[in-house]
Amino acid sequence: MSDVLPLVDAHHHVWDLDQRPQPWLDAPGHEPIRRSHGIEDLRRAAERPVAGRSLTSTVVVQCVASVEETVELLALAGQEPLIGAVVGWADLTSPAIGDVLDALRSAPGGGHLRALRHLVQGESDPEWLQRESVERGLRAVQDRGLGYDVLIRSHQFPQAVRLAERLPGLPLVLDHAGKPPIARHELADWEGGIRALAAHPQAVCKVSGLITEADHRSWALHDIRPVWDILLDAFGPERLMFGSDWPVCVLAGGWARWAEAVEHLLGDCSPHERQAVLCDTATAFYRLTDHENEK
Repeated sequence: MSDVLPLVDAHHHVWDLDQRPQPWLDAPGHEPIRRSHGIEDLRRAAERPVAGRSLTSTVVVQCVASVEETVELLALAGQEPLIGAVVGWADLTSPAIGDVLDALRSAPGGGHLRALRHLVQGESDPEWLQRESVERGLRAVQDRGLGYDVLIRSHQFPQAVRLAERLPGLPLVLDHAGKPPIARHELADWEGGIRALAAHPQAVCKVSGLITEADHRSWALHDIRPVWDILLDAFGPERLMFGSDWPVCVLAGGWARWAEAVEHLLGDCSPHERQAVLCDTATAFYRLTDHENEK
């Protein structure tokens, strides 16, 4: 086992439609993934290595605004050795947010809770992250040693940057690199946001979800390369982490095609830099070495 190079998938999902509906799957274009997806499905998809590395640990991320879903993901993590951490959901605006977080952490598998996430990308308020109630909730997250997954689109970077300024002690990870508009080939505003957020040392970034922001049918490596070059320059490899965004990535080619793209992107990186992107950054942010004590 010592010869196995570790690979951490810092962003994937699972869902059982018989147990919990996923209304977002009803949107047109989601037909290829409109079924239940479990850990065994992920294992089969991930049989194709990434840069010679086989999957050793994952971070499962919430899909819907539901504490109940988070409870289910924590219980799954408590039973499934592959899952090292859970990114859950709780209502940050609730006056009881602290009690909710404490209850989640004491639930079965609760020690795997490492971060919270909210779908800010769907909020129309350009200052949602600056709402007093939200900031109070995020302080409760910070006080419990948890991180926050930032899910925004490129026009929402200003509020993410203000969050980093106001809560410098809150570990932040940018999901899907802030969803660069790759298909439109309009990266200037996105790049400005990336560089502004990267100026804050508590922020790291997931190299995930990029192919679904490109043209699903016709994207090629040259569409992804400019985004990668900006991320690498802004954050450096020690603040970047690989994520598959499985099974959503199936919409634009799937695990194997994304793995091939990542191999090419890492082609000029040193072994140390590849280790950071494919394992160490996610391990440190989500404290994956702690999870063995939680099983």
